[in-house]
Order: sequence, then C-alpha cells, then structure tokens
Amino acid sequence: MSTRPEIPGLHHVTAITADAPGNVAFYTRTLGLRLVKKTVNQDDVSAYHLFYGDARGSPGMDMTFFDWPRAAPNVPGGGTVARVSFAVPSAGALRWWQDRFDRLGVPHGDIADRRGRSALAFADPEGQRLELVDAEGAGGPAVQPWPGSPVPPDVAIRSFYGVTLDAPAAGPTVAFLTLHMGFRAADRFEDGGRPVTVLECGPGGAGTEVRVAAPWARRGAPGSGGVHHVAFRAVDDAEQAHWLAALRAARVPNSGLVDRHYFRSLYFREPGGVLFEIATDGPGFATDEPADRLGERLALPPFLEPHRARIEAGLIPLDTGAAARGGPSDG
Repeated sequence: MSTRPEIPGLHHVTAITADAPGNVAFYTRTLGLRLVKKTVNQDDVSAYHLFYGDARGSPGMDMTFFDWPRAAPNVPGGGTVARVSFAVPSAGALRWWQDRFDRLGVPHGDIADRRGRSALAFADPEGQRLELVDAEGAGGPAVQPWPGSPVPPDVAIRSFYGVTLDAPAAGPTVAFLTLHMGFRAADRFEDGGRPVTVLECGPGGAGTEVRVAAPWARRGAPGSGGVHHVAFRAVDDAEQAHWLAALRAARVPNSGLVDRHYFRSLYFREPGGVLFEIATDGPGFATDEPADRLGERLALPPFLEPHRARIEAGLIPLDTGAAARGGPSDG
C-alpha cells in the first residue's frame, strides 16, 4: 500500500450478548455508559444491536452488542479478542472502581502493572473480559460525559484504551497491522509466559493500542461473552475509500463499502481470523433521533422503516427509556 491516511484509533468494538436486559443494566447502571442507540443488526433483524458510549456516542468510545439469545458461550483461543480495555482518568479512579466492583459483586482481579500503567481486569455477567487502564497523560478521543450516568465524571470511563487479540501466530497478524494498516510496534512483553506484541496507530496512547498475544494452538470461536469484531476509525468517506482501494490492491478479501446509516463500514479479516472493520466517524447517532433522546426507542435505518411492525413483533420487549435518560446514582 502506498501513501495512506493514518487510522486515528478504535471506532467501536462489537460483542455478543445472550441477555439483552441484563446487558443494558450492566453497561448503563454498573459501568455508567449511555445507551446511545437501540437498533437491530441490519443483517439479522431478529437481533437487537445496542450501542453504549458517552453522551453523544463519540467514535472511540462505543461498546456495542448483538443480542443473540441462543448464542453458544464464547470459546477463547486463536482468532478471537482476548480483552477489551477502557481508559479511566487516574490511578485513583481505578481504586474507586475496585471498591464499586466489590460492592456490586462484579468479578475482578487486583490492580496490577501493565507496561508502567495500572490496570484492573474484570468481567461482565456473561464473562466478557474487560479491563480499566489508568490513562492519565495518555490522550484519547474527545468525549462528552453523560450527565445521566450514575458514575461521577472524574472517575468515569473516557474511551477505549485498546484491544488484545489472541492469534495462532504473531507474525502474520503483526505484519498485516504494520504493512497494511499503518500500525507501528510499540513494545513487547510476556503475559503469563506468552509473548505479547504491542502496536499502536495514529497519535498513540489511549484508544490506539492493539496487543497481539501468540501463539495459540487452539482455535477460538466468538459467542456470548465474546467479541464479534473490532472497528477502526476513518475520519471521512475519502479516507475510507482509500482503505478500500488499498485492501483491493493488496488482494485482501473484503465486504466493499456498506452503508450502516450511522456510519459507513468496510469489513475484512486479519490473518489470525479476527474480523476487522473500518468505519467512518459520521454521520453519527443523532442523524435520526434528537441528541437528548438517543436510545429511548427502536431506531431503524430508512430501508428497514417500512418493516417496523414486523421487526418489532420479532423482538423481545426491552424498556430502555430509563437507561438512555439516566436516573438516580447507585453510588
């Protein structure tokens, strides 16, 4: 690939839940994220697609879920995402979260050093492996705190910090990220005896990090409590068009451009098997709902709107008005 724009960082991470009501409760009331969009998987309209983020659903902040009640549990291993890391503003924030998790019964590890930064590993009710990282001084995308969050703004999740990929072998995945996506090597360390290569893109710091843990002899399989795909940012349509041309030039199989209404998408797999996406920053979630009412009703893109009655009849009722608006803090 020749001259290309830089990927600024992560756009969103999409995971799988088999319990939509429990998922909404955990990510809004426990983690304090805003439900910014309740829509459907456009390729499977029997499933919700739930988006959680800051007050406006800023790129670099959105954790999203496909709701597949019959999904088998996630199987860790090569070709899957091992962990999603979020940035918090300070080491003091980590201690606040540790106390909160103790009080609410959220399974977690100890605060530990991660390459010179403190981090707190934890899991959601379905076993989704997550982590909070002290990102003080590490930059990150501009976000807007959600006033309805039960979490005080001075300790709230600010953005993604990065993702960890489990790869059958490190070489092909690292080469793909550096040669074809513009990532650069930042560090290398061992985690539990397994080598981990750290790469970053754009300005570096919070929201730009991909870790590759390898080798993994066993192949994994995404399922409930696991990640479906990882999306990276393209600032606009021109940048995304460049990435499409570059993937085609490198003969990387891909989806072509797909209009998701809230952003435009381009899908492909890295050599280890993880599904990647490059998504545009816009138009954004306020394109079909007022910014102060995001996530309160089922939003459908224009091509699905004529089928609203049929789609709603096939979905389990999910009262998300309170989750989108916020409510009294639970401490």
